[in-house]
Amino acid sequence: SFEGLLRLSLSICSVKMSQAFKRFVPLADRLLVQKLKAEVKSAGGVLLPDSAKQEINQATVFAVGAGRKNAKGEVIPMGCKVGDVVVIPRYGGTEIKLENEEYQIYRDEDIVGIIKSE
Repeated sequence: SFEGLLRLSLSICSVKMSQAFKRFVPLADRLLVQKLKAEVKSAGGVLLPDSAKQEINQATVFAVGAGRKNAKGEVIPMGCKVGDVVVIPRYGGTEIKLENEEYQIYRDEDIVGIIKSE
């Protein structure tokens, strides 16, 4: 049916958009992250205006470079891996837009820490 084809094409488009980051390969000790979205509702269920939302300093890692080389030419392994939720600095990083999705690029040493799931 037409509705079925429309749903299928919409799901294919959303998969293509959500996979746009896979074409970006960070170099050296850089990583591609996407900031976590701020809550749009309060704990009581009230919708929050943009001015009331706090900027979140946490992000999900989507791509990781090979690592930086030391003076001997040995690769220093990265501290983060794809899928980690990390704490990022409030300022810094390079913003990049891939198919209408916003991402940030940071160096491994700029990442403040990793938030581990319990």
